[in-house]
Amino acid sequence: MPDVRKVPAPEVRKVVTVTDEVLLELGRPVAVPVRRIAAAAVIRNPWAGLGVVADLRHEVELIAPGLARLLADRVIEALGGIDRVEAFGKAAIVGLDGEIEHGGALIHTPFFGNVFRELVEGTSIIVFSDDRLPAGEPLTVPLWHKTAAATRSHYQTAHIRVPDAPRADEIVLVAAGASGPRPNARIGDRATDPVVRLADLETAP
Repeated sequence: MPDVRKVPAPEVRKVVTVTDEVLLELGRPVAVPVRRIAAAAVIRNPWAGLGVVADLRHEVELIAPGLARLLADRVIEALGGIDRVEAFGKAAIVGLDGEIEHGGALIHTPFFGNVFRELVEGTSIIVFSDDRLPAGEPLTVPLWHKTAAATRSHYQTAHIRVPDAPRADEIVLVAAGASGPRPNARIGDRATDPVVRLADLETAP
């Protein structure tokens, strides 16, 4: 794997960072104010116009690590430090002239995922979303806890929309993070759940 410190980010047309800070729910202050960040980089699709490319790895190795560092840095800065990143997620939006596999190649391989996870000091698998969409369409990015993916309180989403991207020959790469749990999360967790079996539910009076 290339040294990410020596791999420059590819030519990026623009970077968009969206901040969502929830302070009230149903008019009441939230117990733990939470900030959610989605940072997006718009790049030219390196496989645009080439037809079906059998092996995508070469381009992934060249550009994914630099993008992971660029976006992780934006998330960390917006949340106020690595220790403020409690939940994370990733996403890709492919323009109409590309394949969804192009976005998947850039976010689902270790050249992006491992770098992003290490930079925010996570250990969980990174939850994701991806799609092929015209410019300006929104995408929902799921998030969960960066070291304990089964921590139900941190299941939440961030939203991103870039009005002029992706163009048909572009890809939007997204890294997202949250500083805490869902506002006023209170549905318990696996440690406090009762044992629930379908057979018991079907025979309950």
